[in-house]
Amino acid sequence: QLEEADNQLTEQGFGQVSVMVMQEAETIRPTYLLRRGQYDDPDKSEVLPRTLPAALLPAGSVAPKDRLELARWIVSRENPLTARVTVNRTWQMLFGIGLVKTVEDFGVQAEYPVQRELLDWLAAEFVESGWDMKQLIRTIVTSEVYQRSSDVSDFSALERDPANRLLARGPRFRMPSWMIRDQALAASGLLNDKRGGPSVNSYQPEGIWAEATFGKKKYNVASGDDLYRRSLYTYWRRIIGPTMFFDTAKRQVCEVKPLRTNTPMHALSTLNGVTFVEAARVLAGSLLEEEKRELEARQTELGRRVLGRAPSTAERAIWKQSLERASKHFRAHPDEAKTFLAHGDSKPRAGLDPVEHAAWTALCLNVLNLDETLTKE
Repeated sequence: QLEEADNQLTEQGFGQVSVMVMQEAETIRPTYLLRRGQYDDPDKSEVLPRTLPAALLPAGSVAPKDRLELARWIVSRENPLTARVTVNRTWQMLFGIGLVKTVEDFGVQAEYPVQRELLDWLAAEFVESGWDMKQLIRTIVTSEVYQRSSDVSDFSALERDPANRLLARGPRFRMPSWMIRDQALAASGLLNDKRGGPSVNSYQPEGIWAEATFGKKKYNVASGDDLYRRSLYTYWRRIIGPTMFFDTAKRQVCEVKPLRTNTPMHALSTLNGVTFVEAARVLAGSLLEEEKRELEARQTELGRRVLGRAPSTAERAIWKQSLERASKHFRAHPDEAKTFLAHGDSKPRAGLDPVEHAAWTALCLNVLNLDETLTKE
Protein backbone atom coordinates (compact mmCIF):
# COMPACT_ATOMS: atom_id res chain seq x y z
CA GLN A 1 0.00 0.00 0.00
CA LEU A 2 2.84 2.37 0.85
CA GLU A 3 4.54 1.65 -2.48
CA GLU A 4 1.28 2.19 -4.37
CA ALA A 5 0.72 5.54 -2.64
CA ASP A 6 4.30 6.55 -3.39
CA ASN A 7 3.80 5.69 -7.06
CA GLN A 8 0.67 7.84 -7.21
CA LEU A 9 2.47 10.79 -5.63
CA THR A 10 5.42 10.35 -8.00
CA GLU A 11 3.14 10.37 -11.05
CA GLN A 12 1.68 13.69 -9.86
CA GLY A 13 5.11 15.19 -9.21
CA PHE A 14 5.05 14.96 -5.42
CA GLY A 15 7.03 11.81 -4.78
CA GLN A 16 9.75 11.33 -2.21
CA VAL A 17 12.79 13.46 -2.89
CA SER A 18 16.20 12.77 -1.36
CA VAL A 19 17.73 15.98 0.00
CA MET A 20 20.81 16.82 2.03
CA VAL A 21 20.03 17.71 5.64
CA MET A 22 22.44 19.36 8.07
CA GLN A 23 22.17 19.39 11.85
CA GLU A 24 24.46 19.99 14.78
CA ALA A 25 26.69 17.03 15.63
CA GLU A 26 26.80 15.77 19.19
CA THR A 27 30.57 16.23 19.20
CA ILE A 28 31.87 19.35 17.52
CA ARG A 29 34.72 18.58 15.16
CA PRO A 30 37.81 20.74 15.82
CA THR A 31 38.76 23.19 13.08
CA TYR A 32 42.33 24.28 12.38
CA LEU A 33 44.01 26.89 10.24
CA LEU A 34 45.15 25.34 6.96
CA ARG A 35 48.71 26.19 6.02
CA ARG A 36 48.66 27.97 2.66
CA GLY A 37 45.09 26.76 2.26
CA GLN A 38 46.10 23.11 1.91
CA TYR A 39 43.29 20.91 3.23
CA ASP A 40 45.76 18.16 4.18
CA ASP A 41 48.16 20.46 6.06
CA PRO A 42 46.31 21.82 9.12
CA ASP A 43 48.09 23.76 11.88
CA LYS A 44 47.01 21.76 14.92
CA SER A 45 48.76 24.02 17.39
CA GLU A 46 45.56 26.06 17.82
CA VAL A 47 41.88 25.15 17.54
CA LEU A 48 39.81 27.83 15.79
CA PRO A 49 36.56 28.68 17.61
CA ARG A 50 33.24 28.88 15.78
CA THR A 51 32.37 32.56 15.64
CA LEU A 52 31.79 35.48 13.34
CA PRO A 53 34.50 37.91 12.24
CA ALA A 54 35.03 40.51 14.94
CA ALA A 55 34.35 43.30 12.44
CA LEU A 56 30.72 42.17 12.14
CA LEU A 57 30.02 42.16 15.88
CA PRO A 58 29.28 45.26 17.96
CA ALA A 59 31.57 45.80 20.92
CA GLY A 60 30.59 43.71 23.92
CA SER A 61 28.20 41.43 22.02
CA VAL A 62 28.34 37.67 22.27
CA ALA A 63 29.15 35.80 19.08
CA PRO A 64 26.75 33.01 18.02
CA LYS A 65 28.04 29.53 18.70
CA ASP A 66 25.70 27.40 16.57
CA ARG A 67 23.40 27.70 13.57
CA LEU A 68 20.33 28.64 15.59
CA GLU A 69 22.15 31.49 17.32
CA LEU A 70 23.53 32.57 13.94
CA ALA A 71 20.02 32.67 12.46
CA ARG A 72 18.79 34.74 15.40
CA TRP A 73 21.72 37.13 15.02
CA ILE A 74 21.04 37.57 11.31
CA VAL A 75 17.56 38.99 12.03
CA SER A 76 18.37 40.69 15.34
CA ARG A 77 17.96 44.43 15.85
CA GLU A 78 21.71 44.67 16.46
CA ASN A 79 22.36 43.55 12.87
CA PRO A 80 21.10 46.25 10.48
CA LEU A 81 22.54 44.61 7.35
CA THR A 82 19.78 42.03 6.72
CA ALA A 83 16.98 44.58 6.62
CA ARG A 84 18.96 46.94 4.39
CA VAL A 85 19.81 44.19 1.91
CA THR A 86 16.18 43.03 1.76
CA VAL A 87 14.86 46.56 1.27
CA ASN A 88 17.46 47.23 -1.41
CA ARG A 89 16.52 44.13 -3.40
CA THR A 90 12.82 45.00 -3.13
CA TRP A 91 13.60 48.51 -4.36
CA GLN A 92 15.50 47.04 -7.29
CA MET A 93 12.52 44.86 -8.20
CA LEU A 94 10.22 47.88 -8.31
CA PHE A 95 12.56 50.56 -9.68
CA GLY A 96 14.92 48.48 -11.80
CA ILE A 97 17.98 49.57 -9.82
CA GLY A 98 18.66 49.43 -6.08
CA LEU A 99 19.30 52.34 -3.74
CA VAL A 100 22.68 50.63 -3.56
CA LYS A 101 23.47 49.67 -7.15
CA THR A 102 25.66 46.73 -6.12
CA VAL A 103 22.80 44.70 -4.64
CA GLU A 104 25.05 41.65 -4.52
CA ASP A 105 27.75 43.47 -2.54
CA PHE A 106 27.28 45.54 0.63
CA GLY A 107 30.96 45.34 1.55
CA VAL A 108 33.77 47.90 1.44
CA GLN A 109 33.81 47.79 -2.36
CA ALA A 110 30.06 48.38 -2.64
CA GLU A 111 28.56 51.56 -4.01
CA TYR A 112 27.65 54.11 -1.35
CA PRO A 113 23.85 54.57 -1.38
CA VAL A 114 22.70 57.70 -3.16
CA GLN A 115 19.64 57.89 -0.90
CA ARG A 116 21.20 56.74 2.38
CA GLU A 117 18.54 58.26 4.65
CA LEU A 118 15.75 56.66 2.64
CA LEU A 119 17.41 53.24 2.81
CA ASP A 120 17.89 53.54 6.59
CA TRP A 121 14.30 54.64 7.15
CA LEU A 122 12.79 51.86 5.03
CA ALA A 123 14.99 49.28 6.77
CA ALA A 124 13.92 50.51 10.20
CA GLU A 125 10.24 50.50 9.19
CA PHE A 126 10.66 46.99 7.79
CA VAL A 127 12.02 45.67 11.10
CA GLU A 128 9.42 47.54 13.18
CA SER A 129 6.62 46.02 11.07
CA GLY A 130 7.79 42.54 11.97
CA TRP A 131 9.53 41.96 8.64
CA ASP A 132 6.22 42.44 6.79
CA MET A 133 7.03 42.24 3.05
CA LYS A 134 3.51 43.28 2.02
CA GLN A 135 3.73 46.44 4.10
CA LEU A 136 7.19 47.23 2.69
CA ILE A 137 5.97 46.90 -0.90
CA ARG A 138 2.80 48.85 -0.11
CA THR A 139 4.87 51.67 1.40
CA ILE A 140 7.00 51.94 -1.74
CA VAL A 141 4.33 51.60 -4.43
CA THR A 142 1.97 54.07 -2.75
CA SER A 143 4.69 56.71 -2.43
CA GLU A 144 4.70 59.84 -4.55
CA VAL A 145 8.10 59.03 -6.02
CA TYR A 146 6.98 55.62 -7.33
CA GLN A 147 3.82 57.08 -8.87
CA ARG A 148 5.63 59.78 -10.81
CA SER A 149 5.45 59.71 -14.60
CA SER A 150 8.35 58.15 -16.47
CA ASP A 151 8.01 60.69 -19.29
CA VAL A 152 11.04 62.90 -19.79
CA SER A 153 10.09 66.55 -20.29
CA ASP A 154 13.32 68.12 -19.05
CA PHE A 155 16.16 66.72 -21.16
CA SER A 156 18.75 68.64 -19.17
CA ALA A 157 17.68 66.64 -16.10
CA LEU A 158 18.02 63.46 -18.16
CA GLU A 159 21.58 64.41 -19.07
CA ARG A 160 22.43 65.11 -15.43
CA ASP A 161 20.85 61.89 -14.15
CA PRO A 162 20.38 59.38 -17.01
CA ALA A 163 20.01 56.39 -14.66
CA ASN A 164 17.38 58.21 -12.52
CA ARG A 165 19.35 57.67 -9.33
CA LEU A 166 17.92 60.91 -7.91
CA LEU A 167 14.36 59.63 -8.54
CA ALA A 168 13.15 62.64 -10.50
CA ARG A 169 10.84 60.42 -12.58
CA GLY A 170 9.05 57.12 -12.28
CA PRO A 171 10.71 53.78 -13.07
CA ARG A 172 10.63 52.36 -16.58
CA PHE A 173 12.45 49.18 -17.60
CA ARG A 174 11.91 45.99 -19.58
CA MET A 175 10.37 43.27 -17.47
CA PRO A 176 12.43 40.14 -16.74
CA SER A 177 11.76 37.01 -18.76
CA TRP A 178 9.79 35.18 -16.09
CA MET A 179 7.48 38.15 -15.60
CA ILE A 180 6.84 38.50 -19.34
CA ARG A 181 5.93 34.81 -19.54
CA ASP A 182 3.70 34.95 -16.47
CA GLN A 183 1.94 38.02 -17.84
CA ALA A 184 1.11 36.28 -21.13
CA LEU A 185 -0.21 33.23 -19.27
CA ALA A 186 -2.23 35.39 -16.85
CA ALA A 187 -3.80 37.51 -19.61
CA SER A 188 -4.84 34.40 -21.51
CA GLY A 189 -6.18 32.58 -18.46
CA LEU A 190 -3.63 29.76 -18.70
CA LEU A 191 -1.70 30.68 -15.57
CA ASN A 192 -1.59 27.96 -12.95
CA ASP A 193 -0.80 29.63 -9.62
CA LYS A 194 -0.69 26.40 -7.60
CA ARG A 195 2.16 26.45 -5.11
CA GLY A 196 4.81 23.77 -4.89
CA GLY A 197 5.60 21.04 -7.34
CA PRO A 198 8.37 20.76 -9.94
CA SER A 199 10.09 23.76 -11.44
CA VAL A 200 8.82 25.31 -14.65
CA ASN A 201 9.85 23.46 -17.78
CA SER A 202 8.54 25.41 -20.75
CA TYR A 203 8.20 24.24 -24.33
CA GLN A 204 11.52 23.11 -25.76
CA PRO A 205 12.68 20.98 -28.69
CA GLU A 206 12.31 17.27 -28.06
CA GLY A 207 15.08 15.86 -25.88
CA ILE A 208 15.94 19.10 -24.03
CA TRP A 209 13.99 18.19 -20.90
CA ALA A 210 15.06 14.74 -19.76
CA GLU A 211 13.08 12.62 -17.37
CA ALA A 212 13.77 13.58 -13.78
CA THR A 213 14.48 10.90 -11.20
CA PHE A 214 12.98 11.17 -7.71
CA GLY A 215 13.89 8.28 -5.50
CA LYS A 216 13.58 5.18 -7.68
CA LYS A 217 10.75 6.55 -9.83
CA LYS A 218 10.85 8.64 -12.99
CA TYR A 219 8.33 11.01 -14.51
CA ASN A 220 8.34 13.63 -17.24
CA VAL A 221 8.75 17.02 -15.57
CA ALA A 222 7.46 18.83 -18.68
CA SER A 223 3.96 17.36 -18.62
CA GLY A 224 0.60 18.54 -17.43
CA ASP A 225 -0.11 21.90 -15.84
CA ASP A 226 3.60 22.40 -15.07
CA LEU A 227 3.85 24.08 -18.49
CA TYR A 228 1.61 26.87 -17.22
CA ARG A 229 2.96 27.12 -13.67
CA ARG A 230 4.29 30.43 -12.42
CA SER A 231 7.97 31.00 -13.16
CA LEU A 232 8.69 31.58 -9.48
CA TYR A 233 11.04 28.65 -9.07
CA THR A 234 13.29 28.98 -12.11
CA TYR A 235 14.19 31.56 -14.69
CA TRP A 236 12.55 30.61 -17.97
CA ARG A 237 15.30 31.15 -20.52
CA ARG A 238 16.95 29.73 -23.58
CA ILE A 239 20.07 30.52 -25.56
CA ILE A 240 18.74 33.48 -27.57
CA GLY A 241 19.94 36.37 -25.41
CA PRO A 242 21.41 37.29 -22.03
CA THR A 243 18.30 39.01 -20.72
CA MET A 244 15.34 37.09 -22.03
CA PHE A 245 16.83 33.63 -21.87
CA PHE A 246 19.39 31.48 -20.15
CA ASP A 247 21.70 28.69 -21.15
CA THR A 248 19.82 25.42 -20.78
CA ALA A 249 22.72 24.04 -18.77
CA LYS A 250 21.80 26.53 -16.02
CA ARG A 251 18.16 25.68 -15.59
CA GLN A 252 17.90 26.37 -11.87
CA VAL A 253 19.91 29.33 -10.70
CA CYS A 254 19.50 32.27 -8.36
CA GLU A 255 20.27 35.71 -9.70
CA VAL A 256 20.64 38.64 -7.33
CA LYS A 257 21.19 41.26 -10.01
CA PRO A 258 19.39 40.62 -13.30
CA LEU A 259 21.08 41.60 -16.53
CA ARG A 260 18.90 43.52 -18.96
CA THR A 261 19.34 44.01 -22.67
CA ASN A 262 16.91 44.84 -25.43
CA THR A 263 17.76 43.29 -28.78
CA PRO A 264 15.64 42.38 -31.82
CA MET A 265 16.40 38.72 -31.10
CA HIS A 266 13.98 38.79 -28.14
CA ALA A 267 11.10 38.99 -30.61
CA LEU A 268 12.12 35.59 -31.98
CA SER A 269 10.56 34.13 -28.86
CA THR A 270 7.79 36.58 -27.99
CA LEU A 271 6.48 36.48 -31.57
CA ASN A 272 7.18 32.85 -32.48
CA GLY A 273 7.55 30.92 -29.23
CA VAL A 274 4.94 28.24 -28.56
CA THR A 275 4.12 29.74 -25.16
CA PHE A 276 3.18 33.13 -26.59
CA VAL A 277 1.34 31.84 -29.66
CA GLU A 278 -0.65 29.49 -27.46
CA ALA A 279 -1.41 32.28 -24.98
CA ALA A 280 -2.59 34.48 -27.85
CA ARG A 281 -4.79 31.65 -29.16
CA VAL A 282 -6.43 31.03 -25.79
CA LEU A 283 -6.89 34.76 -25.22
CA ALA A 284 -8.48 35.15 -28.65
CA GLY A 285 -10.79 32.22 -27.98
CA SER A 286 -12.04 33.80 -24.77
CA LEU A 287 -12.75 37.06 -26.64
CA LEU A 288 -14.76 35.17 -29.28
CA GLU A 289 -16.82 33.14 -26.80
CA GLU A 290 -19.74 35.54 -26.93
CA GLU A 291 -20.82 35.65 -30.56
CA LYS A 292 -22.93 38.77 -30.10
CA ARG A 293 -20.12 40.81 -28.57
CA GLU A 294 -19.33 43.88 -30.67
CA LEU A 295 -15.87 44.50 -32.14
CA GLU A 296 -15.40 47.54 -29.91
CA ALA A 297 -16.26 45.53 -26.79
CA ARG A 298 -13.75 42.84 -27.74
CA GLN A 299 -11.07 45.44 -28.33
CA THR A 300 -11.80 46.98 -24.93
CA GLU A 301 -11.56 43.61 -23.20
CA LEU A 302 -8.28 42.84 -25.01
CA GLY A 303 -6.77 46.17 -23.91
CA ARG A 304 -7.98 45.70 -20.33
CA ARG A 305 -6.53 42.19 -19.97
CA VAL A 306 -3.15 42.90 -21.56
CA LEU A 307 -2.51 46.64 -21.13
CA GLY A 308 -4.68 47.35 -18.12
CA ARG A 309 -6.57 50.07 -19.99
CA ALA A 310 -8.97 50.61 -22.87
CA PRO A 311 -7.37 51.27 -26.28
CA SER A 312 -7.52 54.76 -27.76
CA THR A 313 -9.46 55.63 -30.89
CA ALA A 314 -6.29 55.56 -32.98
CA GLU A 315 -5.32 52.17 -31.54
CA ARG A 316 -8.76 50.75 -32.26
CA ALA A 317 -8.38 51.74 -35.92
CA ILE A 318 -4.94 50.11 -36.14
CA TRP A 319 -6.18 46.95 -34.42
CA LYS A 320 -9.16 46.76 -36.78
CA GLN A 321 -6.89 47.14 -39.80
CA SER A 322 -4.57 44.43 -38.47
CA LEU A 323 -7.54 42.14 -37.86
CA GLU A 324 -8.89 42.66 -41.38
CA ARG A 325 -5.47 42.00 -42.93
CA ALA A 326 -5.06 38.75 -40.96
CA SER A 327 -8.60 37.65 -41.82
CA LYS A 328 -7.96 38.21 -45.50
CA HIS A 329 -4.76 36.17 -45.37
CA PHE A 330 -6.20 33.22 -43.44
CA ARG A 331 -9.32 33.19 -45.59
CA ALA A 332 -7.09 32.71 -48.62
CA HIS A 333 -4.94 30.12 -46.77
CA PRO A 334 -7.23 28.10 -44.46
CA ASP A 335 -4.60 25.40 -43.92
CA GLU A 336 -2.27 28.00 -42.41
CA ALA A 337 -5.04 29.04 -40.03
CA LYS A 338 -5.37 25.46 -38.75
CA THR A 339 -1.61 25.12 -38.37
CA PHE A 340 -1.42 28.46 -36.53
CA LEU A 341 -4.13 27.35 -34.09
CA ALA A 342 -2.40 24.02 -33.37
CA HIS A 343 0.35 25.54 -31.20
CA GLY A 344 0.48 24.39 -27.58
CA ASP A 345 -0.88 21.50 -25.56
CA SER A 346 -3.99 23.24 -24.23
CA LYS A 347 -7.23 22.20 -25.87
CA PRO A 348 -8.61 24.70 -28.44
CA ARG A 349 -12.10 26.07 -27.94
CA ALA A 350 -14.72 24.20 -29.94
CA GLY A 351 -17.24 25.80 -32.25
CA LEU A 352 -15.16 28.78 -33.37
CA ASP A 353 -14.56 29.73 -36.98
CA PRO A 354 -10.88 28.82 -37.62
CA VAL A 355 -10.28 31.84 -39.87
CA GLU A 356 -11.76 34.31 -37.38
CA HIS A 357 -10.02 32.59 -34.47
CA ALA A 358 -6.64 32.69 -36.26
CA ALA A 359 -7.09 36.38 -37.16
CA TRP A 360 -7.85 37.32 -33.57
CA THR A 361 -4.93 35.16 -32.40
CA ALA A 362 -2.61 37.18 -34.65
CA LEU A 363 -3.99 40.43 -33.23
CA CYS A 364 -3.62 39.20 -29.63
CA LEU A 365 -0.05 38.11 -30.37
CA ASN A 366 0.73 41.61 -31.68
CA VAL A 367 -0.69 43.20 -28.52
CA LEU A 368 1.32 40.80 -26.33
CA ASN A 369 4.44 42.10 -28.14
CA LEU A 370 3.77 45.82 -27.70
CA ASP A 371 6.49 47.79 -25.93
CA GLU A 372 3.92 48.83 -23.36
CA THR A 373 3.18 45.16 -22.66
CA LEU A 374 6.81 44.13 -22.21
CA THR A 375 7.87 47.22 -20.24
CA LYS A 376 7.19 48.02 -16.59
CA GLU A 377 6.38 51.69 -16.04
